[in-house]
Amino acid sequence: MNFFDSRFHCMPFAIKAVACAALSLPALAVEPFTVRDIRVEGLQRIEPGTVFASLPVRVGDRYTTDSGAAAIRALFALGLFKDVRLETQGDVLVVVVEERPSVALVEFVGLKEFDKDVLTKALRDIGLAEGRPFDKALADRAEQELKRQYISRSLYGAEVVSTTTPVDRNRVNLTFTITEGGPAKIGQIEIVGNKAFTDQTLRDQFNLDTGGWMSWYTKSDRYSRTKLNADLEALRSYYLSRGFLEFRIDSTQVAMSPNKQEMSITINVTEGERFVTSGVSLEGNYLDRDDEFKALIKIAVGKPYNAETVAETTKAFTEYFGKFGFAFARVEAKPVIDRQNNRVQFVLQAEPSRRAYVRRIQVAGNDRTRDEVIRREFRQLESSWYDGDKIRLSRDRVDRLGYFTSVNVETMEVPGAQDQVDLLFTVTEKPTGSISLGAGFSSIEKVALNFGIRQDNAFGSGNFLALEVNTSRFNQNLVVSTTNPYYTQNGISRTFDFFHRTTRPFFGNINSYRIINTGLGTRFGVPVTETDTVFLGVNAEQTHVKEGIGIQAPDRLREYLDAKTALPITVGWARDRRDSALVPTRGALQRFNSDVSLAGDLHYARANYQFQQYIPLTKKYTFAFNADVGLGQGLNGQAFPLLKNYYVGGLGSVRGFERNTLGPPPKTGEAVTFFPGGSKKLVFNAEFITPFPGAGNDKTLRLFGFTDAGRAFDASENMSLDKLSVSAGVGLSWISPMGPLRFSYAMPVVKQTNDRIQRLQFQIGTSF
Repeated sequence: MNFFDSRFHCMPFAIKAVACAALSLPALAVEPFTVRDIRVEGLQRIEPGTVFASLPVRVGDRYTTDSGAAAIRALFALGLFKDVRLETQGDVLVVVVEERPSVALVEFVGLKEFDKDVLTKALRDIGLAEGRPFDKALADRAEQELKRQYISRSLYGAEVVSTTTPVDRNRVNLTFTITEGGPAKIGQIEIVGNKAFTDQTLRDQFNLDTGGWMSWYTKSDRYSRTKLNADLEALRSYYLSRGFLEFRIDSTQVAMSPNKQEMSITINVTEGERFVTSGVSLEGNYLDRDDEFKALIKIAVGKPYNAETVAETTKAFTEYFGKFGFAFARVEAKPVIDRQNNRVQFVLQAEPSRRAYVRRIQVAGNDRTRDEVIRREFRQLESSWYDGDKIRLSRDRVDRLGYFTSVNVETMEVPGAQDQVDLLFTVTEKPTGSISLGAGFSSIEKVALNFGIRQDNAFGSGNFLALEVNTSRFNQNLVVSTTNPYYTQNGISRTFDFFHRTTRPFFGNINSYRIINTGLGTRFGVPVTETDTVFLGVNAEQTHVKEGIGIQAPDRLREYLDAKTALPITVGWARDRRDSALVPTRGALQRFNSDVSLAGDLHYARANYQFQQYIPLTKKYTFAFNADVGLGQGLNGQAFPLLKNYYVGGLGSVRGFERNTLGPPPKTGEAVTFFPGGSKKLVFNAEFITPFPGAGNDKTLRLFGFTDAGRAFDASENMSLDKLSVSAGVGLSWISPMGPLRFSYAMPVVKQTNDRIQRLQFQIGTSF
């Protein structure tokens, strides 16, 4: 009996249940009887109702051997009991159970690589969590799951040992003691069979490498099967885009050292011959629009075969068919290979199939965001003809909301209806709110405290709410803003702003005069096209100068010791076609803003135009250009208000010079540290952007070389290029958890009189 018990407790749970039922049959071989009462014995934590609800036998039922076996199977299937017995006392059925212990506490010892919550969730997914029943098989499974989590991070030598400690009320504390060890690093990547390209050229296509001085940040020397598969696809794409039509990867071997600390990767390839595209022809039904489809062909005749242009062509054809409602169009590029001359001709065969219309559009994954917030971005409507352009535009508009980490669209056929499709928009939500409390440091502002509450998607409504408080030695801001992006059903947005800003232009003394600007405004954004928006608004502002201790305001500012009011009307326009707001690599951004004040004490007009262009030179390198032009003019016989001047210099403007110092010099009698700015400005920036050495293709950490030029001009000056201050230098940009962080080191190339040099600069949240 002891031998059986020891083997029995090692059985899987399902086998135990069947074995118990089978072994109980002789004991249950009783004469059938009518059950007068049912008692349950042995319960500690589990409610009797749970047992009664699962029993297939009820009071008044006829009890038989078969019904007894069924009862035991049903109770074991609950997964709550370690042992179940049925006894009879006359016409009373007694259910004797032994509960499985429950998990009281799950602890981890030696945890460094993972956050505890990550592993706790992984164990919960396999059924082990506090409050759930426990058995030894589940602990073994948990150990394997924890090892799998460590293997996913290249920690192949990780050891996991579980310890079970009984506590009161038939519960156990479960402790996982983890010895993480070091990560398995890649010691060698070898490519065998390559002739056309060197090993180094091919390894440059990989994200995995054998390590470098930035590997601590990129972890590129840690082996991952997922990363290796991506690198193999990059290798295949490299060959197929350079004429090697029959290139193939024959095998991949990954070997691990005995101490599980080093790995070597060997990739065997067959290059084949390089083929040149000799021609492209069309076959099939092209809706009598052959010339329109031919204009979409990206395949270059007479050039080496390029799989990327072939894929781009078939995709463009499929999307163009979708424009006319053919959701199920099939386009295939069939190669006709001439191996004797190493030439290939492509036959683009198309079958538009049937035209379809969209029956229903479904949205999934938006647990927080309201359906209407997503649906109002759709340009493809239900019960309308399928239009590929409108579907892609709808997806892009939902993605540009910024509320989701991913937006995918799936086209599904409708059973029994050949001319109908359903669309499923699946979104993955991301946190859109933030509360920040902290401090920052700038080379100009020194220590700055900040507090902010921001919600881009307040209560899932799509509305924007923000409160920002920033302090520094020279600038303090209080801004409250709210935006309803769909104030009207046509997509007109409405924004309310309140701001209170204090600036000390004289950096030499914290007790100097202050410029205080307070205002309240509203503006409306009117979408003109899918990428263009016009802004209209009005502000009420009050500006005055408050003198401090020791330094008086310059004569030109003393008129502002009495508060001056202005009611500027604002008009603006924006067109943003960049591929990313934080890390753009292609596309252009244009902004035009103007404000005109004809009421109040200050009468003036001011206009500003900015143009940015990003040009991808290669997959890694980007060229960026920025131009910023501003003009101001006084109205009704007034001079342009000094406090509305433009300022140039510093990060976000012309690097290498102190902030706001590039412009007309102080007048006679004014402090040399007073920089009044100007009513006009010119700023030009050019950058060559590259990934940080050793960081692979990580776009959040990049180096750039730059050339800046700019200056502010007084109303009496002509805007002339030969008056611009020019600098050149290098910089580092990092999308850090605190926001975009940029460092720059610049040297003056052209320096004007009174320019103030500051070679090293850094700040959070600037661009260019």
